Amino acid sequence: MRSRLLALAAFAGTTAAAAAIGGAATGPALRSFWYRRLNKPRWQPPSGAFGPVWTGLYATIALSGWRVWTAPPSRARTRALALWGTQLGLNAAWSWLFFGARSPRAALVELGVLVPSIALYVREACRVAPSAAWLVAPYLGWTTFATALNASIAAMN
Repeated sequence: MRSRLLALAAFAGTTAAAAAIGGAATGPALRSFWYRRLNKPRWQPPSGAFGPVWTGLYATIALSGWRVWTAPPSRARTRALALWGTQLGLNAAWSWLFFGARSPRAALVELGVLVPSIALYVREACRVAPSAAWLVAPYLGWTTFATALNASIAAMN
């Protein structure tokens, strides 16, 4: 039981670290003249919605990875865990491309890799622990929406 709790803490800590890395690029940029002057679609959610949404999504991402880890060892579990780490790294990188590098186009290209990596993770997680796949289904949906939003911003600017 103790090793399971330590693993849960490790997944939560790793996910929190990715969120902090992304947040380090996002926070200052949201207050910048560059971001304020970007043309954005009318259907963009209010800025206050992103924090609560991402907090919930990061919690389910961590819990999903942990659920996969608790499954019996297998090739599918190994693949799922590798994809879990891949999508998390790509998630953190997006903020640095969009906000840090101030490049909505580069961030959009990156989303072309991130969204499929999440989808592949969902597929592999479903083979190992179906509940883990369901936990990240909202994340896949939100990231797909974020891709449309990013594409719109890139096109408008």
